[in-house]
Amino acid sequence: MTKNIILSTDSYKHSHFLQYPHGAQFVSSYIEARRGSDKKQITQFFGLQAFIKEYLMKPITEDMIFEAAAQLEGHGLPFNDSDWAIILDEHRGFLPIEIQALPEGAIVPRGTPMIQVRNTDPRFPWLTSFVETALLRAIWYPSSVATLSFITKAIIYDALKRTSDDPDGQIPFKLHDFGARGVSSGESAGIGGAAHLLNFKGTDTLEALQFIDRFYYPSDTAGFSIPASEHSTMTSWGKEQEAEAYENMMDEFGHGLFSIVSDSYDLFNAIENIFGDRLKGKILELDGKLVIRPDSGDPVATPVAVVKKLWEIFGGTTNSKGYKVLNPKVGVIQGDGMNGDSIGRLVTALVAEGFSIDNIAFGMGGGLLQGHMRDDMRFAMKANAIDFGSGWVDVQKKPATDPSKASKAGRQAVVLNDGELEAIREEDLGDLINELRTVYKDGRLLQTEYWDELTAYSHLQLVNFCNVVRKRTEEEQAAAA
Repeated sequence: MTKNIILSTDSYKHSHFLQYPHGAQFVSSYIEARRGSDKKQITQFFGLQAFIKEYLMKPITEDMIFEAAAQLEGHGLPFNDSDWAIILDEHRGFLPIEIQALPEGAIVPRGTPMIQVRNTDPRFPWLTSFVETALLRAIWYPSSVATLSFITKAIIYDALKRTSDDPDGQIPFKLHDFGARGVSSGESAGIGGAAHLLNFKGTDTLEALQFIDRFYYPSDTAGFSIPASEHSTMTSWGKEQEAEAYENMMDEFGHGLFSIVSDSYDLFNAIENIFGDRLKGKILELDGKLVIRPDSGDPVATPVAVVKKLWEIFGGTTNSKGYKVLNPKVGVIQGDGMNGDSIGRLVTALVAEGFSIDNIAFGMGGGLLQGHMRDDMRFAMKANAIDFGSGWVDVQKKPATDPSKASKAGRQAVVLNDGELEAIREEDLGDLINELRTVYKDGRLLQTEYWDELTAYSHLQLVNFCNVVRKRTEEEQAAAA
């Protein structure tokens, strides 16, 4: 079904064409994740190109105007049919707006504009704010998922660099997306799942692959998974044939990487007496690797105990950094109870026990794709300037009751300052490079984001982010000493 941008807004915005001051020609607005109490908070920006291609590259039609007029009739709002008719006739149905944006995948300090929008036809100053609902909705959700995925990646990557001989080779598959069933819609699964794949390559969310193929042009498959059991496939054999259920998995999938959920009955009985005794010889002869998945119990203590027990049974090696690495025929994935906090605690616990993070992968479900609200990172779109025909004049919100909601005055630019993005007034740009690039104007996509470049850029951002965090930590420790 074709999206009707005329109806992809809050109802009350249909009255705004009558509210701007007489003589107004252009309005400028920007989107940011407003700064919280912690000035070091960041957001990873993602999702704009998909919105542009889905909504703005498809012109409005006469039928869309009729549909909107019919919907608003009796709804209590006026309908600006004359302006929409001009957009249809003179602009070929494309919205006469300009969108500037940072590169997608960028790590943006909170309080720094990611997007700046203005109308390009002076007859429609109302149009800038009209697209707020759809545009903000298109940005805050995938950026929130990407940010959680990125921060979790930083936690895991830091531990890998300390405990693994191959941190860059290990990191892409360390966090797996199990969130498809936990989101509100298939569309959310695609958008959120794609945001996660900006940082990792492991997913069971097939809608994410479709989303990336459609909007970001990957050179190859963007995400991967492995054969894995669930409780229904294991318990259907019955408790008495638990070992046969596991052996069947090995017979069918033992040529590669595969996962078995192992706590349908008694996790440690399965590890010690089935995997560690009855099927041990078969496991050691596998061409592939068995990944054991606990799915209950304490989300930190249980997988640590599993790794320790596998070390006792199957052994392994000690790597060049002095950490234990399990026999390559076995590993662990922990998905139950995983979030940013519990993954951090699990990583810390494993390292404290002398185990490399090579031994474990992590999974997240609804917490990764669904556990977000716009207010979590205080996403907002606010007007910052208006032009009556003789240049931009500052516009600013500055509520006395909540100074943290004060908006930025004047057209914005974003520049790199000591490796970090920083907002300045556009008029102060001088010879500096504005990282806000014009990506859309009057029906044309002017910058194209390609998936392979996005993921490479995202990983580069991770390396830089970890270096900055490490430097700050060292400086704080030195100052405290």
